[in-house]
Amino acid sequence: MMFAGLTSAYIVKRGQANWIGFDMPRIFWYSTAIILVSSGTIQLAFKSFKDREMRRYRILMLITMLLGLAFVGCQLAGFAALWSKGIDFRGSGAGQFLYVIAGLHTVHVLGGVIVLIVQWIRSQRKKVRSYASTPVEIAATYWHFVDLLWVYLFVFFLWLQ
Repeated sequence: MMFAGLTSAYIVKRGQANWIGFDMPRIFWYSTAIILVSSGTIQLAFKSFKDREMRRYRILMLITMLLGLAFVGCQLAGFAALWSKGIDFRGSGAGQFLYVIAGLHTVHVLGGVIVLIVQWIRSQRKKVRSYASTPVEIAATYWHFVDLLWVYLFVFFLWLQ
């Protein structure tokens, strides 16, 4: 709901006379590809867990975590590129909304990375008492959500610049 409210505010505010647009830095395209790939790796990790292929599960979870961190790094690089072009928090414009909306999304991705780390640490135990897939499924569902949310936000910003 927060992102729906923020994107709605963006639509309303962009009609103002002092609105300033921006060109989307190329790095955001790369971050989009990274998060899409990570959605595939988390799904494969979930399947591996259900198949009790723990070695494969651990590797895929680690890859997903690294892709999540790479996504965050790309977002920060994108923010830096905007900042270097003079798009900051002064004035009124799309850049300010991008910082807030993409920044909040990045925080959600970091939260997902923390959950993945916890799941990965739990998988390192020598003796597994239970192969309950619910925690892994919840983590994967959350990850897919932040993935699809970024795709929506990315397309939103490209379309409404």
